[in-house]
Amino acid sequence: MHADESRPPVETDRRHRVDPEIAQAGVSRRRAAHAPMNDPYPHRIVCLTEEPTEVLYALGQEHRIVGISGFTVRPPRARREKPRVSAFTSAKLDAITALEPDLVIGFSDIQADIAAALIRAGIEVWISNHRSVEGILAYVRRLGAMVGQAEAAERYARGLEAHVAEVAARAASLPRRPRVYFEEWDEPPITGIRWVAELVRIAGGDDIFPERAACSLARDRILADPSEVVRRAPELILGSWCGKKFRADKVAARPGWDAIPAVRNGALVEIKSPLILQPGPAALTDGLDAIHAAIVRVVGVQGHRPANEPERDAVAFRSVRHA
Repeated sequence: MHADESRPPVETDRRHRVDPEIAQAGVSRRRAAHAPMNDPYPHRIVCLTEEPTEVLYALGQEHRIVGISGFTVRPPRARREKPRVSAFTSAKLDAITALEPDLVIGFSDIQADIAAALIRAGIEVWISNHRSVEGILAYVRRLGAMVGQAEAAERYARGLEAHVAEVAARAASLPRRPRVYFEEWDEPPITGIRWVAELVRIAGGDDIFPERAACSLARDRILADPSEVVRRAPELILGSWCGKKFRADKVAARPGWDAIPAVRNGALVEIKSPLILQPGPAALTDGLDAIHAAIVRVVGVQGHRPANEPERDAVAFRSVRHA
């Protein structure tokens, strides 16, 4: 899973070096042999992150996928059906080239080294770099068009937009907007990326670090002084630690954090990383629903039904109260 640069630097697997000249010649010949008639679109796609896999399955184009990221959990069947050939900051280059892809899809500058190695091997690579809700919707439409499914992608994107609008309408009926702190990583503390901050606002809350959310790089969202969270007094703390379990007790025990309203009231909530740290459909559906459900609970509105119940275990409240 990913959101940005909170992971270690990229290192392609040294055990899987590829001679670019040999690989390029072989891949070019085999692509032509495998190309189906009357289908000019990519038909052997490797997805280095989860969001292209989720989109292609949603569009009924899973037959085009030949390899996926090891972090992929959506849809669950993808892990059973497709070989896993990459993490987020590393990839098995010889395993990827052996799949003879005609397109590899990745995300952000964090995968630039992987992309460069594949390009040198003669493989076409698309690296997206979207960081907003609007960008996610544009990504769905663009990817759909790339596989000849522009109309289906448009319908899918409109459905996602409708869901976002539905949650926004419900949020507008809340009596107040709680202050929300989203933590993407704990050591050092890293605040939420842009699409997360936007989803917090859509769900009915106010991100306490809007100026940091505008920064696309994780290093620019590191909190040098964690006591700044204390001063901004969030009523809800959302944690999604990029693949490791959120420890509400550990957060509550930070020096001075017992003065934070969210800590005093036990409003520390884990949002599972696959739901919110992938800039794809999951964030606009289950991720948004999980945030909205947490906000509704903090606001304490009786009888207010979230737009959809978030998937099981998507939201985990931690009761961490201090005397």
